[in-house]
Amino acid sequence: MKTMVKYTQLQRVQVDLRAGRITCRELVEHYLQRIEATRELNAYVEVYAAEARARADALDAQWAERPDSLGRLWGMVISHKDVICYAGHGVSAAAKILEGFESLYSATAVERLLAEDVIIIGRVNCDQFGMGSSNENSVYGPVRNAADPERVPGGSSGGSAVAVQADTCLVSLGTDTGGSVRQPAAFCGLVGMKPTYGRISRYGLLAYASSFDQIGMLAHSVEDVALLLEIMAGPDEMDATTSQRSVPAYSEQLAHRGPARIAYLEPAIAHPSLDPQIAARTRSLIAALREDGHQLDAVDFPYLDHIIPAYYVLTTAEASSNLARFDGIRYGYRHPEAQDLLETYQKSRTEGFSDEVKRRILLGTFVLSSGYYDAYYTKAQQVRRLIQERTAAILAEYDFILMPVSPSTAWKMGEKSDDPVAMYLADIYTVQANMAGIPAVALPLDVHDNGMPFGVQLLAQRFAEAELLAFAAHLKGTYV
Repeated sequence: MKTMVKYTQLQRVQVDLRAGRITCRELVEHYLQRIEATRELNAYVEVYAAEARARADALDAQWAERPDSLGRLWGMVISHKDVICYAGHGVSAAAKILEGFESLYSATAVERLLAEDVIIIGRVNCDQFGMGSSNENSVYGPVRNAADPERVPGGSSGGSAVAVQADTCLVSLGTDTGGSVRQPAAFCGLVGMKPTYGRISRYGLLAYASSFDQIGMLAHSVEDVALLLEIMAGPDEMDATTSQRSVPAYSEQLAHRGPARIAYLEPAIAHPSLDPQIAARTRSLIAALREDGHQLDAVDFPYLDHIIPAYYVLTTAEASSNLARFDGIRYGYRHPEAQDLLETYQKSRTEGFSDEVKRRILLGTFVLSSGYYDAYYTKAQQVRRLIQERTAAILAEYDFILMPVSPSTAWKMGEKSDDPVAMYLADIYTVQANMAGIPAVALPLDVHDNGMPFGVQLLAQRFAEAELLAFAAHLKGTYV
């Protein structure tokens, strides 16, 4: 088999396909070989080898016979997180409770990608039900960072990040509830985007926290992220929370014009938890942008230390409701020794959920319980509103908010496993976008002295993805 270059953008793939330098089948074979060569990273739960080969052959035949009929994603090989449904394929949320379950339908996002001739090569590992920041919380075992297999890839979309990082596919679909696309993107040196809440349909996405979850993308290039968003976004009659707004041609609007007005949260960059090297590199980026004529101002944000507690009260409350449907009765894992209905519930859920998932279900049930609802859940909703209002006020005066993605680079496997609070605090910079329902994109910024990549993120007003992606492309092409 011919030596394959490492593709980092669909445009280059399609140029080589049209020139006859590669075929879709050769591309798929390359990625399948890469999957096999990187098995120790544990990124994939299931590989659709035969199906991917068959689809590649069909697309190659279509190119030979009717080249004008090919979709916009011809030549794009993707993977998808194990919480996104694909008809006729397993979906388990990396949990035993869904052992052996096969989806009866595809997520709307998946259907829209398939309609544009994407090739899906497999489903990838994740933290169980999207609950985690390290991808160590999976029934399939932990995912390892390709830059250093002794370190985590971030979570919960760690398998998606490593699949792209290790060159086993061009892009991957993840989900972002509190940073689960952006933090792995930063830990693995990739571009990761969380769109505005309601921009992409959640139909076919196994819910963790319904008012936070969004399907997102991990890729090497902003251009591929823009194209994927353009195709997946838009109204969906199967999801009442999707926006009815028309979808801009994001991929055709990536030219940034004029100086940008950028706010940065001084409490975030001066936060004691932030690694000094990441802080210094972020400040140097701010200085470089300012020197090139962009307006950068430090703004106050008094709620930074309130974000994580409020987020975990609200998301666990929603999780306790959403995960009640997984009971061992209708589908998935059922304990073989249960003697009656109550035992079936108790034993199936006890063995079917990980300790972290059970912790969050219990916490969520507690904050919703009589006598505690107002003290915790209602108060957290009030904090969420304050965060939304302050964020909106900043973005009324500025085009973007700039901040780090994570307080540190990827940590060693097992380092935070015994301290859930330390793990939760890793989300301190990413949760704001989810609490406010706004779009955010993470970009690779630099490599730490410890050899691990780290990133920077930009936040924008609701439905300002076109402007956000255009400036992200400018930033990635000029400064990082």
